[in-house]
Amino acid sequence: MQRILIIEDETPMRTALTDLLTAENYRVLAAADGESGLRRALEDKPELILLDVMMPKLDGFSLCAELRRLNQNVPVLMLTAKGQIQDRVSGLDAGADDYLVKPFSTEELLARVRALLRRTERKLHSPVKLKLGDVEIDLARQTARRGQKPVHLTAKEFAMLRLLAEAEGEPVTREKFLDVVWGYTAFPTTRTVDNHIASLRAKLEKSPNEPRWLKTVHGVGYRLETKTDFAKA
Repeated sequence: MQRILIIEDETPMRTALTDLLTAENYRVLAAADGESGLRRALEDKPELILLDVMMPKLDGFSLCAELRRLNQNVPVLMLTAKGQIQDRVSGLDAGADDYLVKPFSTEELLARVRALLRRTERKLHSPVKLKLGDVEIDLARQTARRGQKPVHLTAKEFAMLRLLAEAEGEPVTREKFLDVVWGYTAFPTTRTVDNHIASLRAKLEKSPNEPRWLKTVHGVGYRLETKTDFAKA
């Protein structure tokens, strides 16, 4: 049974989410503040976290950032009354996988829960390490190095590389990047994908204008050159 941790300080919302997910045959864990939620996340290792933003002791942005700092890759779905673009950006930059603004429908919540859990299943069978020329990338630890020098990649850039690696040389559409990496369609556009690919090329390619590894498939999207060294989980 898949375990979902709800970190929400409002008792009615926490109870409603617990009842909903229990009825869908998930095992539900719960915490009423950020500090206890972080502790439960580290101890219980859930498959998914539903995370409120405005909480006592430790807010959702800080909690999510701390999980990522500790190399905890559990998917995080942020639930909040905040709907401004900058709040969405802050949540995603902190390492959240998806963002749902209250009030939301139960159907949409369950659809996003299922999508994030499917993504987790795919990760269990995907490559964890890539070697692109002189750059070595550990997708599990979310680290990258060129020789002894670290290469800084964002959480979204690591997620894009994982998706490309999972495709094993087949093209990945811009729409699939948006669906899998960003998890929603209201905010990002296909231009967002292009900008992130350009950033990855600048960091990983010796000649970004003539990429060796991150190839454009015109009219479709992008693919990762298959002549790479993969290490399976």
